[in-house]
Amino acid sequence: MTAAVEFTQVSRHFGAVKAVDAVDLKIAPGEFFAMLGPSGSGKTTCLRLIAGFEQPTSGHIEIFGETAEGVPPYRRHVNTVFQDYALFPHLNILDNVAYGLMVKGVEKSERLQLAEQALDLVKLPGYGARKPGQLSGGQRQRVALARALVNKPKVLLLDEPLGALDLKLREQMQEELKTLQRSLGITFIFVTHDQGEALSMADRVAVFNDGKIVQAGTPEEIYNHPKTRFVADFVGSSNVIAPAEMLKLGGEAKWASLRPEAIRLMAGGIPATVRSHSFLGAATRVTVGAGNIVLSVMVPAGQPVPDIGAATGLSWQPSDLHYMDDAA
Repeated sequence: MTAAVEFTQVSRHFGAVKAVDAVDLKIAPGEFFAMLGPSGSGKTTCLRLIAGFEQPTSGHIEIFGETAEGVPPYRRHVNTVFQDYALFPHLNILDNVAYGLMVKGVEKSERLQLAEQALDLVKLPGYGARKPGQLSGGQRQRVALARALVNKPKVLLLDEPLGALDLKLREQMQEELKTLQRSLGITFIFVTHDQGEALSMADRVAVFNDGKIVQAGTPEEIYNHPKTRFVADFVGSSNVIAPAEMLKLGGEAKWASLRPEAIRLMAGGIPATVRSHSFLGAATRVTVGAGNIVLSVMVPAGQPVPDIGAATGLSWQPSDLHYMDDAA
């Protein structure tokens, strides 16, 4: 099956800076794919390479089997939803959505009809006469999405489009984007530094660091079986335990990842002392010390939380302890 997007040893250098460094990547048609990583990790540059806003220094890019190098953005079967939405403030919403069709030379009545349909798709019927300044952040995000979808792209690129929204609206839009992607069946490529967004929305996730993909897989694989210390710590806060500490805890002399929610506080087990705790609503994060080893434990709401300074015991299932391939 032809990939929606395929990178073969793609690099993008800016002088001595290797923003993208020999990346191999294959994204399937109809996949919701997340590029996850901290600022400067290379994920946004990869998105811009797909969009055509950047050209690779070396390597090869294909979009549905067609060579992408040298092809301008307007000739690619992709559209981008930007972080700042990039709406035209002087145009009404309908004309904003229809702008790309106008550039393509689509007749006015047809493009306005298609723009109305796109607004219906993103749950903004009847908003066409308003200006962007009259809309909320969430509504502007929907307009930007409609403007991209009206062109019927094969690949939709989303550059941290939820970053400006408050938490509740961001969570709502996560659900709506995933539902929309499933109904349309087109490839979504979503760039984010928020691991919660990536895990909750994506079919597969690529974790970037220093211009490279350090691990790619399903959200479950990335979360439960991190390959490196970086992945374990970045994708959900994990207890990353050094080999010498693992020996003290009765395990193997290897770097290991142990998620806070996998640890139980109980009588018996590995002796520990409660150092601090933070109430988070659905759970309480408890910091414990087992000798000189400090671990975080998530205690679900409704379960008793020991007082600071209290003695307790630690226990976990052997299957919850994940040994990592390397220490990077």
